[in-house]
Amino acid sequence: MNIKIRVGGVELNAVLNDTPTAKQVARTLPLNSRFNTWGDEIYFSIPVEAELEADAREEVQMGDLGYWPAGSAFCIFFGPTPVSKEGKIVPASAVNIIGKITDDAVRLKTVRGESKVEITSGPE
Repeated sequence: MNIKIRVGGVELNAVLNDTPTAKQVARTLPLNSRFNTWGDEIYFSIPVEAELEADAREEVQMGDLGYWPAGSAFCIFFGPTPVSKEGKIVPASAVNIIGKITDDAVRLKTVRGESKVEITSGPE
C-alpha cells in the first residue's frame, strides 16, 4: 500500500509491507499525531496492538518504517539513534519493519522544529 508522510513542509512517499502489523497500521489511516524524536528517529503512539513478528529487527536501514511493540509506536528511521554504533541504525529495542520511505528520508533532518506528523493513503 502506498502512503504519504508529511512533517512540516516535507512530504515523502512510502510503501507499507504486506505483513500482519503493516495491515493493522493501514486500517488506522489517516494518522495525525504529535511526535517525539530520538536521534534521527520520529516516533509516535498509534492505536495498534501487535507482538514482535518472526522477522523483527534490532538494526534497521535508512528510511525504514517500523512498529515498536513496547510503545505501540510508529517509527520513522532517517539516521542514527542515540544507541547506534559504527554507521548502523539501532532502535531502542526490536521493531517490526512495516514499510519503507521511497523518497530521500534524509530530508526529515530539515524538520527538527516540527512536532506534528500526518500519514495518509497515497496514490495506488
